[in-house]
Amino acid sequence: MLDWRTIETVLLDMDGTLLDLHFDSYFWFEHLPMRYAQAHNVSEDKARFFLSEKIKEYEGTLQWYCLDHWSELVEMDLGALKAEIQHKIQTRPYAEEFLKKLKMLGKKLILATNAHPTGLEIKLNVTRIDRWLDIVISSHQFKSPKEDQSFWQQFHQQEQFDPSTTLFIDDSVSVLESAERFGIQHLVQITLPDSQQNDVNKTSTKSNSIIAIKHFDEIMP
Repeated sequence: MLDWRTIETVLLDMDGTLLDLHFDSYFWFEHLPMRYAQAHNVSEDKARFFLSEKIKEYEGTLQWYCLDHWSELVEMDLGALKAEIQHKIQTRPYAEEFLKKLKMLGKKLILATNAHPTGLEIKLNVTRIDRWLDIVISSHQFKSPKEDQSFWQQFHQQEQFDPSTTLFIDDSVSVLESAERFGIQHLVQITLPDSQQNDVNKTSTKSNSIIAIKHFDEIMP
């Protein structure tokens, strides 16, 4: 497991890591198809098919995470649509206790998310998790998602963290593998990002460096 004495900086993902991914799952696969169908006078099945095809097309790119891109694509205000169900936004088990403990230990805490600034603001307003964070970073600032090396290069140039003493926690294997290629030494994957899904995230990885956990209590200092 982790040797916390060797870790100075902790990078944390937001959706599926600090926050329950159920909000996003519900938004993309239930709420948005319903509201799109209403707005464009089509069936929910047709709306769901259209959106699922677009998700496949843009997944892993900055456009996939960009609410401005999606708002233009569906001709609706996605920020406003997300605000309609903001009551579903919640932190994951042990997330707040984990942040408090790391703060007490003097670790530098950085939120590094692919979330669009509009969605990020909504979630921070609801959860107030930023009160424990030193820095909040959206990949949109660097015009590259965390899946790309360009993000890590620009992020490192701005923050000057030491990859050898940095821990990065995320629910996405592809993002963790990108961080590993950049040189980050300590990596943890959240395998149960959505509280409403019983199955763990079974995405395979060739990396032997990624520690898999369900909840933060498994690595609590």
